[in-house]
Amino acid sequence: MPVYTKEIVVIAPGKATAEFTQQIESALRESGLSEGTVTVFCCHTSCSLVIMENADPSARRDLEGFIDRLVPENDPHFTHTYEGPDDMPSHIKMALTRTAEVIPFVHRRLCLGTWQGVFLWEHRQRSHQRRIVLSFQGE
Repeated sequence: MPVYTKEIVVIAPGKATAEFTQQIESALRESGLSEGTVTVFCCHTSCSLVIMENADPSARRDLEGFIDRLVPENDPHFTHTYEGPDDMPSHIKMALTRTAEVIPFVHRRLCLGTWQGVFLWEHRQRSHQRRIVLSFQGE
């Protein structure tokens, strides 16, 4: 089964979600494959991936607010704070969420629902460039 791998960079604006569905679709076209799966993998420990509503940004803001309340900054029990108060919370948020997603594609199109998009979920306060590996398998 043919495999096509591509590394992309997603710029995360700081603590927020950044959609990059179109970059995955573009790489799918480059792959020449028409049916199979793509594994989307985030190469970092302080951000994660989420497939989420892409029509109304308030859904993502609610999710972001929920996880911030679940894992607040400045918890006095955290010892891993070398890079600031968002250091350990960002690692916990990553561990509670996902760093990889597998998405099927058929007829050269991702099988996402009408309102679904693929997002990098940055858990750190400042902007970062994040490496994402796309691995397509199919025919």
